[in-house]
Amino acid sequence: MTPRFVVDTMLGRLARWLRAMGYDTLYPGQAEDHRLLQLARAEGRILVTRDRGLARLAEPYSCLIRGEQVDDQVIEAVQRLVLNPDNGDWLSRCLECNASLEPGSRESIRDLVPEHVFATHTAFMRCPGCGRIYWAGSHADRMVTRLSQLLDRARSH
Repeated sequence: MTPRFVVDTMLGRLARWLRAMGYDTLYPGQAEDHRLLQLARAEGRILVTRDRGLARLAEPYSCLIRGEQVDDQVIEAVQRLVLNPDNGDWLSRCLECNASLEPGSRESIRDLVPEHVFATHTAFMRCPGCGRIYWAGSHADRMVTRLSQLLDRARSH
């Protein structure tokens, strides 16, 4: 079974990278500790946190992250959680709301993206949760490259 996560407010950027890897990752923002614990327990999620006390309360379904920089946090999470993200799932979730992305027909998004994007891309993904539109542009290429580098570093440690 693929692990699912709930991430505390101190790790918002890590939450986005977990989503970029294709993991179902809740990030409720400024939620109180009891709410995070409730979400983790009710939905069978691993609580990812920088708070030692909160991690202890959620044991054995917690992951304490010590790194301060997001790159270090990604590497640490991959190692501690023994993640092996399949790159076929990369960029399959909305980075903002966590919903699974769905293919969007080119014509249905014509008025939702800049003209030059519409003219230069043929494949689009749409978030059914928040309505964001995604395409494989240079930003996505940079994310995939960075993610590949981070995972290589995680495996070599």
